[in-house]
Amino acid sequence: MDISKTIETMKKRHDFNDKVGMILIHNGTVRNWSRNGHQDVIALETTVHHEKLEQLRKEYLERPGIYDIIIEARSGRFLPGDDLLFIIVAGDIREHIKPVLAELLDRIKAEAVTKKEITP
Repeated sequence: MDISKTIETMKKRHDFNDKVGMILIHNGTVRNWSRNGHQDVIALETTVHHEKLEQLRKEYLERPGIYDIIIEARSGRFLPGDDLLFIIVAGDIREHIKPVLAELLDRIKAEAVTKKEITP
């Protein structure tokens, strides 16, 4: 995802200026170490459950003040530094946007993505 182009496109929508005062972005990448014991990681394999991802997106779009949510999650084998997950949450005020991004991210990781770390 090109984050700048995606936001530029969103800003062109006729109602953007009336409804958006904040955009938060998550860009998840592959670490070269594991949370479990800080072991070296040489690759990461992920599987995205797209139906669940869309279900979560729609659920959080219903929250007060949320204008739009864009998610791109990647399946496959990735190396440290590779992008895995992009989330863009746009809405009216930070009190509405911050908790949505945090909760949505946690639920995506728990419910819509599976991963396997490849260690040496």
